[in-house]
Amino acid sequence: MKLISFVVPCYNSQAYMKKCIDSLLTAGEDAEIIIVNDGSTDVTLKIAKTYRVNFPSIIKVIDKPNGGHGSGINAGLKEAEGLYFKVVDSDDWLDEKALARLISTIKSHISAGQLPDMYIANFVYDKPSVNDTFVSHYRKKMPVGRIFTWEEVKKFRYSKMMLMHALFYKREKLVQSATVLPEHTFYVDNLFAYKPLPFMQTLYYLDEDIYHYFIGRSDQSVNIKNIVKRYAQQQLVMREMADAYTWEQIKAMPKGLKRYMWHNLEVIMVNTVFFTCADYSKERAEDLKALWKHIKERDKALYKKLRYFSYVSFPMMLPWKLRGYVMTKGYLYLCKKIKLG
Repeated sequence: MKLISFVVPCYNSQAYMKKCIDSLLTAGEDAEIIIVNDGSTDVTLKIAKTYRVNFPSIIKVIDKPNGGHGSGINAGLKEAEGLYFKVVDSDDWLDEKALARLISTIKSHISAGQLPDMYIANFVYDKPSVNDTFVSHYRKKMPVGRIFTWEEVKKFRYSKMMLMHALFYKREKLVQSATVLPEHTFYVDNLFAYKPLPFMQTLYYLDEDIYHYFIGRSDQSVNIKNIVKRYAQQQLVMREMADAYTWEQIKAMPKGLKRYMWHNLEVIMVNTVFFTCADYSKERAEDLKALWKHIKERDKALYKKLRYFSYVSFPMMLPWKLRGYVMTKGYLYLCKKIKLG
């Protein structure tokens, strides 16, 4: 049995995918690695096929037309057979020793007959251009080294999130969540780290720096110029998140989960408004109105919470240009704080 299915969506990844895949191969036969070639025009597919020849019992290759990051994850999930499911971007990598400890932990839980629905681990922001790193951990937010429930998860501050990089979902639970990511859309990781959470009832936090998240390419989605340009894609993701659960459903969730789901929605809504208001056009203004209208028509209670009782309430009271200025400064400050900028 494969303990983890690693899905690696690749688009023109020839320059960096080998480091990623080699780091996953250290898990040996305990893992399967599904390389998804998303319509690359370079030699990504050739590299993937070479790995499949060399490691036929570990590597799978999916070759598909370009559909974006979410499309690659969707395709990988359909083929995955592992006990747990993990997305690893092709320019990122996993620490060998930390991954070995995760594998060992999973095996010990199998032996004990107690498997959590989700493993949570630390991830590292890597910015090699300035030889800098920043570790995102959760030691103050949840128990370490034992299985627990959402009732024991503490309140998160604004700048703290359980990003996709930190999460290892039990595959059957992820499938049950019916999470399907939009195609040709950036920022789908926001939805992927939100919609499945109510299906993950038991958790385990492994205080290990497993995932290394590369920062520094000009074409990355977190680059501020790309954020401003791709605001409509962030709006689409926010719309899907708002559609996933009603406010009544969220209120009925266990206390820690309810609190975190709300926190997640607040933060992503702030990001969405910032993406939109960082520049001005009539189209942007109309699109933001349409997003608020969509949320209101679907769920008035959730609309009122987001519009008037959330982190975004104050910025929404400001004139457009001032709103954009304030939120841009806030974003840059946060990026500096976690060394994204």
